[in-house]
Amino acid sequence: MAVRTATRAPARAGVEPTPTPAVAYRGGRWAAWAFLLPLVLYLLAFYAYPLYRNLELSLRHYTVRSFVQGGAPFTGLANYRAVFDDPTFGPAVAHTVVFTVASLAFQFTIGLALAVFFHQHFRLSATLRALFLVPWLLPLIVSSSAWSWMLNSDAGVVNAVLRSVGLAPVNWLTSPDWSLVSVIIANVWIGIPFNLVLLYSGLSGIPAQIHEAAALDGAGAWQRFWRLTFPLLRPVSAITLLLGLVYTLKVFDIIWIMTRGGPADSSTTLATWSYQLGFGSALPRFGPGAAVGNLLIVAALVFGLVYIRALRRQGGPA
Repeated sequence: MAVRTATRAPARAGVEPTPTPAVAYRGGRWAAWAFLLPLVLYLLAFYAYPLYRNLELSLRHYTVRSFVQGGAPFTGLANYRAVFDDPTFGPAVAHTVVFTVASLAFQFTIGLALAVFFHQHFRLSATLRALFLVPWLLPLIVSSSAWSWMLNSDAGVVNAVLRSVGLAPVNWLTSPDWSLVSVIIANVWIGIPFNLVLLYSGLSGIPAQIHEAAALDGAGAWQRFWRLTFPLLRPVSAITLLLGLVYTLKVFDIIWIMTRGGPADSSTTLATWSYQLGFGSALPRFGPGAAVGNLLIVAALVFGLVYIRALRRQGGPA
C-alpha cells in the first residue's frame, strides 16, 4: 500500500507565507505587553513606589539627616501611636468629617439642582452651563486667594455687603467659630461644577419617553423627579459622591491658603495636619506626617470598597 508523503508547496515569489496561529498568538501577546509596559511603568513609578515610600516613612524614625543620608531606625507602629495620642488628632478628625460631609452635601444638592435646571434646554443654557465651569477650571491657588480676599475681615466684599444691610461684620478667617465655615464655603463653590457636569450627563442618559409616559399618567413634576429621575440617577450619583469624597478628604490647598489650619487649629484637617507635621516646622516629623497620610489613604480605600460592594449588590457592572 503506497504511503503518501505530505509536501509543502513552495512559496511563490513575492508572496509572504501565512503565519501559523501559534506564531500570530505570540506576536499579538508581545504587542499587548508592549502597549501595557508604559502604563505599568507609570503606575510603579508614580503610585506603587510613593505608597511604599510613605509606608516606610511611617514605620521609621526619620530626622532631616537620616532622611537625606539614610539609616533611620525601625520603630514599628510608634508613629501611629504618637499620632493617636496627640491632642490634635481628635479635633483634626472631627474637622475632616464636618468639612467632608458638609462639602459633599451642599455640592451634590446644588449641583443636582443646577443639572435639573439646565436640563430644560432653554435659550443660553449651554452658555450659562459653560460659565459655571469657571470655578472648576481655575487653579486652586487663584480660587483660594480670591475667597481669602472676599472674606477678609476689614476689606472683604462679603463684610462690605453685610455692613450695607445693617449686619455686623464677621471675622471669617480669624475667628475659631467661622474659619471652618469659611473653607467649607470656598470648597463648595469650587466643587459645584464637578457635580453639575457628572449629574447633567446622567440626566441626559435617561430616556425622555419615561418622563412623557409618567406625565401622561398624571404624575407631577416632583413625583417624576423623586420616583423616576432620582432612582435612575442613582449609579451616577454614587460615583459622583465617591469621587467627591476622595477629593474632599485630601483637600489641602484651599485650607492652607485661606487659614493655614488656624486659628488655634480650628480648621485643621488630617490633610493639613499631615503637611504641618512633615514640612510645616523647623523640626519636621516625617514619620507621624506619613502616618496621618496613610490614615487618609485607608479611609479613601474603605469608602471605595464600600461603594464597589454596594454596586455589586445592585447588579452593577463592578
